[in-house]
Amino acid sequence: MDILAEANRLKAEGQSVISLAVGQPAAPAPKAAIVAAETALRNGPIGYTDALGRADLRGALSRYYEKRHGAAVSPDRILVTTGSSAGFNLAFLTLFDSGDAVAIARPGYPAYRNILKALGLVVVEVPVGPETEYTLTPDSLEKEARAARVKLKGVLLASPANPTGTITSRARLQTLAAWCDGNNVAFISDEIYHGLSYGAEEASAVEFAPNAIVINSFSKYYRMTGWRIGWMVLPERLVRPAECLAQSLYISAPELSQIAAMAALDAGEELELYRAACRANRDFLEKRLPELGLPLLSPMDGAFYAYVDVSRYTNDSMAFAKNMLKETGIAATPGLDFDPLDGHRALRLSYAGTLEDMREATERIAAWLG
Repeated sequence: MDILAEANRLKAEGQSVISLAVGQPAAPAPKAAIVAAETALRNGPIGYTDALGRADLRGALSRYYEKRHGAAVSPDRILVTTGSSAGFNLAFLTLFDSGDAVAIARPGYPAYRNILKALGLVVVEVPVGPETEYTLTPDSLEKEARAARVKLKGVLLASPANPTGTITSRARLQTLAAWCDGNNVAFISDEIYHGLSYGAEEASAVEFAPNAIVINSFSKYYRMTGWRIGWMVLPERLVRPAECLAQSLYISAPELSQIAAMAALDAGEELELYRAACRANRDFLEKRLPELGLPLLSPMDGAFYAYVDVSRYTNDSMAFAKNMLKETGIAATPGLDFDPLDGHRALRLSYAGTLEDMREATERIAAWLG
């Protein structure tokens, strides 16, 4: 976040900055979502909804799972949240007690670690790499739990993943969910980058893991970051506890955002054009970054991130990122944000923007690196 803050400061001063540091689509929300929000603002009051969310949106999300994944998910199991961040809070508070151990991937999204620690939970960071196909496996979980001398109470996995872009295959996801069930371990599947995949198989835990909590969002594929709207799919036994927590913490997700989100679900053609633009960015960077001496640390299966090795140039990714921003106007996120042990040699670049930005950014970096 220090890099992002500095990038914003430089922009405010009028300097030419291209930010590859934040996972935020450059394109606005789908037109249908904007029109629906405008209509709602003009035609009636916007207020609180049920804590679970509007019934029409929950019904639309149920149909989404039937159409996209062939899975029957009752609207009664869906809770609309104030962004996926609220979903993670609700999942952690519903499932765990202070002192419980929860496993996450390393490298991984830093907010997982920070929220879990803030709630008094023990974070077990499990390294992922080529030997695990960049995802969590039963063997890797058992190994790290033994090393930490804890009994795991939960496992959180993102697919597609941030920062690696890894997509966990259906077979591996199913194996992991079955291991969690067999060991009385709660499984949370972070699916907020679903829709942004580029050929790899994209499975959802709703297809085969009724005991899992699935978290998704309208921020990435649907390009609605600032609308703060997401959802959860919960096992039936956890719906009421999560609903009560949501009522106490948030009352409800913003109704205006719920109305817009329902319209966004039907913006298929526009959304697929954005996915195609991301794929073009991905294809360009997949070739160009290694040419700059920045090889990929993981395959770019999905999401909109390239996670690269900077060890040819530095052993301090934070200093590297700060200098690159200062001297080139290109902002990227140091790997230390995602991996406190090995992130000193890594950098994450977001390709959620335009192809023109990707080309200009890499030209500046090439000139800087010499």
